[in-house]
Amino acid sequence: MSINSRGTEQLASRADNRGFSAPNSPGSVRPSVRELRDRAVFIARAAAAHIASRRVELGSDGVLASSETKSSAVDPVTVVDRESEELIRSLIKAFSSSDRILGEEGGLDDGPGSQAQATDAAEAVTWIVDPIDGTVNFLYGLPNFAVSIACAVGDEVVAGAVANVSSGEIYSAAKGEGAQVSRRDGTVQTLSCSPTAELEKTLVATGFSYSANLRQVQGRIASQLLGECRDIRRMGSAALDLCMVAHGRVDAYYEHDIKIWDYAAGALIAAEAGARIRVPEFTQCANAAGWPEGDPLDFGVGAANPEVADAFFEALDGATAKARN
Repeated sequence: MSINSRGTEQLASRADNRGFSAPNSPGSVRPSVRELRDRAVFIARAAAAHIASRRVELGSDGVLASSETKSSAVDPVTVVDRESEELIRSLIKAFSSSDRILGEEGGLDDGPGSQAQATDAAEAVTWIVDPIDGTVNFLYGLPNFAVSIACAVGDEVVAGAVANVSSGEIYSAAKGEGAQVSRRDGTVQTLSCSPTAELEKTLVATGFSYSANLRQVQGRIASQLLGECRDIRRMGSAALDLCMVAHGRVDAYYEHDIKIWDYAAGALIAAEAGARIRVPEFTQCANAAGWPEGDPLDFGVGAANPEVADAFFEALDGATAKARN
């Protein structure tokens, strides 16, 4: 199924009527961070609706039949991942044809007349897209997968949205404007991290690599941390894990061997909710590979509420160092 261009135009027209569509003309004023956030929310909501609809149409057997593998036998991609990214890219281009797009399935697209080439790189707008974060959950029908869309200006992520497809919750943030979650019933809640201050009471979320060898090392890290924290949860979506830190539903999160489209939006949302975060340098990851070269254990992503962050990151660093040996 290819995304209908007329449907994309209709969605973009609806967005324009809501007042946050930016002109495509050269020299036009860049949207504010709030406008970029609202745009990310609109696009994430549209993609989430498409994914939910297609999951029903295909059913579990159809989803499995449409899947392939990428980096390993346990790293899947489905036709719906590709359809979702096609829709997201089309909507981004409908708003502004000059913006760059970095997506999990389609790689890096500078676009014709890209701002990356036509203007100062510090002003270039780059969208970082994960069309379905948690594809394994999507395959199995586990209700924990999301659309993640972040927007960077220069080398700084300034807006983002993460849509939980199953629950309908949409987490979002703009740089310096705080973070929030909106629900299907129209309610909006400002987000803030949990107040947990003791490491032994800290509930931690994490994820594991598609590489079997690295998973063994990650298992040793988790084993060490289990003796120091309350417990560990592995829920299958890095974007949603980071939103759980923002929401106070977990106290901390860490993961190694993930890519910029997995965490860019969620990390901003967590930070705007007050979390202390660790992410690799943007310029090291804003490439088709989505991550820096080198040992994945050197480029982990982490987030923790500010009360427990020092103790948590100290414990994580110690566990990682021990697991290397």
